[in-house]
Amino acid sequence: MSGNVFGNILKLTSWGESHGEYIGGVLDGVPSNILLSENDIQPFLDKRKPGLNILSSQRKENDKIELLSGIFNGKTTGMPIAFMIKNEDKKSSDYSKIKDLFRPGHADFTFFEKYGNRDYRGGGRSSARETAIRVVAGAIARKIIPHIKIQGALIQIGNLKINENNWNDEEINKNNFFCPDKQIIPEWEKLINKIKEEGDSIGAIIKVIARNVDTGLGEPVYNKLSAELAKAIMSINAVKSFEIGDGIKVAEMKGSENCDQMFIKNSKPEFLSNHSGGILGGISTGQDIIIKFAVKPTSSILIRQKTITTEFEETEVSTEGRHDCCIGIRAVAIGEAMMSLVLADYYLLNRIYKDFD
Repeated sequence: MSGNVFGNILKLTSWGESHGEYIGGVLDGVPSNILLSENDIQPFLDKRKPGLNILSSQRKENDKIELLSGIFNGKTTGMPIAFMIKNEDKKSSDYSKIKDLFRPGHADFTFFEKYGNRDYRGGGRSSARETAIRVVAGAIARKIIPHIKIQGALIQIGNLKINENNWNDEEINKNNFFCPDKQIIPEWEKLINKIKEEGDSIGAIIKVIARNVDTGLGEPVYNKLSAELAKAIMSINAVKSFEIGDGIKVAEMKGSENCDQMFIKNSKPEFLSNHSGGILGGISTGQDIIIKFAVKPTSSILIRQKTITTEFEETEVSTEGRHDCCIGIRAVAIGEAMMSLVLADYYLLNRIYKDFD
């Protein structure tokens, strides 16, 4: 199985399955002499881990990070940083009833067709459990670019959107939804409770903003910063769309409306707007980088669905076990992590050019 490595200079290799003993990764390319400990990483893992409240899967994982290499006397050595997380609350028996059939909306069928073998216990390698590895790597990446502030938030569940005028960064970590608009939270709670009672699930949209970004990050043509961000976000489980700046709305706009006009302020170039989302020609402008992505409804639901078995016989399935009613809630931390990895990677790449100036 290939495709387990992400990045250019800053390279993440992840390993492990949902119901294996451990999951983990190796992050190579981290500069030396950066202060780093488990305490720098754990708060980000805690945002993503299951079992925090009734809104998420009730799988109880402490998600305690263990750093295995690349750290000495509290600082990075420049060597690969290896880490792992123990899977403590595996209930593989929950999946025994579905081991011989494919769950609609999951990767069961495609993994079986490609490999002729699949780990039916929570999806194995295709499980969102893998994303904990990304959050660890993203936390380390933030230490490379501490001047860049990366903030994600949930902005829509189902058809209920926040009021952008009510956006407050300080509210995001004060509620279980990671929502910047506290006024919509009661409506979301009502919707989630209704969906749970129905045995169904619901989709969501997340926005991630990077502030104080360096100019010049990204490579033209095939390695555009926007393209790398799209790849990073679209590689997250259950993500079905990606937008940067005004995104799909640009199709409704005129050039005169979409162009970010420029002027000079205090002898420096400034922009009148940010429809581009902080990237022009695949290279960062120094403005906020603004992305959005949509996460589909969790495919594991109690409502019976038509499917087929591994012997290609028709049947029905109701997926029991511990699943998120809205997986998008915990995707906020994952979106932040992938943004961090991409920006840190391109920041390191830019340092190569500057070292040769």
